Amino acid sequence: MTTPATRAEALHLTGERTVPGIAEENYWFRRHEAAYAALLPHCADATVLEAGCGEGYGASLLATTARRVLALDYDVPTTEHVARRYPEVAVARANLAFLPVRDGAVDVVANFQVIEHLWDQAGFLAECRRALPENGKLLVTTPNRLTFTPDSDTPLNPFHTRELAPSELAGLLTDAGFEVETLHGLHHGEAVRALDERYGGSIIDAQLDVVMGKLPGQAVWPEALLADVAAIEATGFDIHGDDLDASLDLIAVAVRR
Repeated sequence: MTTPATRAEALHLTGERTVPGIAEENYWFRRHEAAYAALLPHCADATVLEAGCGEGYGASLLATTARRVLALDYDVPTTEHVARRYPEVAVARANLAFLPVRDGAVDVVANFQVIEHLWDQAGFLAECRRALPENGKLLVTTPNRLTFTPDSDTPLNPFHTRELAPSELAGLLTDAGFEVETLHGLHHGEAVRALDERYGGSIIDAQLDVVMGKLPGQAVWPEALLADVAAIEATGFDIHGDDLDASLDLIAVAVRR
């Protein structure tokens, strides 16, 4: 369980930003952490720009293996928080339409759960390509439209502008001058699938029923559900290239050509 001080340190919760140390957020935090961990080897001894760093925990994780990490975010309180909490990371405020680095200045651009928020996705990818040298890598994760908003081309999440299916993400990357090295999907692993079974087929729906007010007394999480969510680890998710259309998140590694 977290204290009020921990919550304040973790930044204001908007319902979209995922932060560590909040029991109710742990499913989403671990799901994102699993993707960072899977892509960490691509950042070894590299100069990494994270475009859209959010709370900063991911940039800090990348810094454990990268030579240098520059974390960018548009929100001033966010950048101030990252600079204060993660001194191992360089941080700057920036609009992702114009990355504040010279041509070919970084080895890796990381963009985790951000591209779905951008109005000009193609323009952003052009900026990523400019910031990378030939053979530089772009790491992208994003919700899979086919499972995140399966019944509509219009995102139900008000923070999202355009969500992508696997073929759409691959097409965007190719059109922007990248070669897709790998396109994988994140799925529930054995431990989280056990929770799906425990909660009537979906641990996600069980959480949404609480936060969307579908359960009596929804202001307080059921004790058992909160304990199960808080116990989830990043290892509870699997990342592979099988059955992409059924994946929860898309995880792409693309090479600048």
